[in-house]
Amino acid sequence: MRRIINHHPSRAGAVVAGIVPIVVMLALYFSASAERLAENPRDKLMPGLSQIWDAILLMAVQVDVATGQILLWSDTLVSLGRLLSSMAISTAIGLVVGVLVGFIPHLRAAFSPLLSILSLIPPLAILPILFIVFGLGEVSKVVLIVIGIAPYLVRDVALQVVQIPREQIIKAQTLGASTWHMIMHVVVPQVMPRLLASLRLSLGGGWLFLISAEAIASDSGLGYRLFLVRRYLAMDIILTYVAWITLLAFLADYGLKYLTARWYPWSTQTEG
Repeated sequence: MRRIINHHPSRAGAVVAGIVPIVVMLALYFSASAERLAENPRDKLMPGLSQIWDAILLMAVQVDVATGQILLWSDTLVSLGRLLSSMAISTAIGLVVGVLVGFIPHLRAAFSPLLSILSLIPPLAILPILFIVFGLGEVSKVVLIVIGIAPYLVRDVALQVVQIPREQIIKAQTLGASTWHMIMHVVVPQVMPRLLASLRLSLGGGWLFLISAEAIASDSGLGYRLFLVRRYLAMDIILTYVAWITLLAFLADYGLKYLTARWYPWSTQTEG
């Protein structure tokens, strides 16, 4: 039928279709920036391409006199260390707790209400509590991200476990499989693609919690630098950091998508 929902772009067409809106958005921005700078060359609100390029060189190439480091790279290493450790802990909690709660009825009855409550608590609302309990160091920042992400992963994995066809569990028991064997050979392989997909969806929240924690109480990291330079209305540096964070998030998302396709090619889930 000649309906738009039945027509799909080719691979090349999909690439072009994805690039065009980005190019249009950049063109609109730099066009508006050129107009503002033509009226006021000292305007800081919408820096032009040359100003952004100078900011890139300043932050990503030149060594900072005060710290002796290249700020963009040092901030990136600090922030990625916090984010990756938090995501690893959250993933482990999501897999272990989610599988157990979803697979064992007594655990599901006991912990499902608690997990529902925990997943509804705004993580940023308890940030002051974390600073009081864990101090202003690394632990509070990691715990914030874990609290923000782990309950969602646990609930999503548990729901996926519950949706596994009961026939598979009955057949495994008929063949003499123990609870441990069913978890390792029936449940885990089927929930891993969903866990990776949920982790992809959690990346945005992870970055949000990371930037928030670094902005409030930190002396290093991408979030710290963003909120430091805002005092000077340094939009060129702010836009550089925002673009860099976006690129890092995109690469992480693409990496998880690639790993899912490589490790679990049989998965039929829809990829974004």
